[in-house]
Amino acid sequence: MTNSFRHITVLLDEAVDGLAVRADGCYLDGTFGRGGHSRLILERLGPDGRLLGFDKDPLAIATGNALAAEDGRFVVVQRSFAELGAEVTVRGLAGQVAGILLDLGVSSPQLDDAERGFSFLNDGPLDMRMNPDAGLSAAEFIASASAEEIARVFKEYGEERFAKRMARAVVERRALKPFERTADLAAVLTEANPAWEKGKNPATRAFQGLRIYINNELGDLEQGLDAALESLAVGGRLVVISFHSLEDRIVKQFMRRHAKGEVDTLPRDLPIIPKAFEPRLKLHGKPQFASEAELKANPRSRSAVMRVAEKLR
Repeated sequence: MTNSFRHITVLLDEAVDGLAVRADGCYLDGTFGRGGHSRLILERLGPDGRLLGFDKDPLAIATGNALAAEDGRFVVVQRSFAELGAEVTVRGLAGQVAGILLDLGVSSPQLDDAERGFSFLNDGPLDMRMNPDAGLSAAEFIASASAEEIARVFKEYGEERFAKRMARAVVERRALKPFERTADLAAVLTEANPAWEKGKNPATRAFQGLRIYINNELGDLEQGLDAALESLAVGGRLVVISFHSLEDRIVKQFMRRHAKGEVDTLPRDLPIIPKAFEPRLKLHGKPQFASEAELKANPRSRSAVMRVAEKLR
């Protein structure tokens, strides 16, 4: 693996603006990546400000450690942001964090490095793990899962309508030869897909589903959002950037649910609403998208959606 691949941070200024950074605040970057958002947060922090970064990827951690050596206000840990609640508690910061940023999905260096196995555009080992030292690889899953389970992953996480047909093709081919390379799997998926979407590789959705499943991305997101709400101080901001509909749906529903509260579960004629049923979040503005200038500079930003909320209690 190499750390030389270029990364363009999506919605850089918009995300950090959404955090409303205070000079003396404590902030969390739940998806450090190559540190684009973190560096801008540090620029806006004063000498008493603090920033804690999270990432599963060892190459991201190496970049984070280099930044921590330069700036004593920053610390990075190799953990999923799903575990931020435990990390915040150990550090005595529960309920004291001024802002949390989650930039979801896979980073450009991960996509561009063929050795990581995230993309079929450049042939590489069929891995897909954000932390290649932990968990099941995509090759191991494809080698052992039933056709029904593979189809479920393609359909549920990749939203692939030909999931069953493609999964059957995978199982039939693996009986002859195991899948070890991304290009090999992509070729079989492409041949099994009977209706190609214009402008989209026919293996795209299946690869997305595999990646999300292998890294438990949606489960981590649900757990991380709950932990973020408990970790924030009153008035603290939660900023989340999503890159596909499954992620954004979870974020939107989470923020709306906590912005609404549980008033509907109470009797209509109750004179006073108990505090425990009041809203916990306030939504800030409408969802934001990449500008025309950013889209031209970085086409991968075209699917980004950013949502911001503030903790009320």
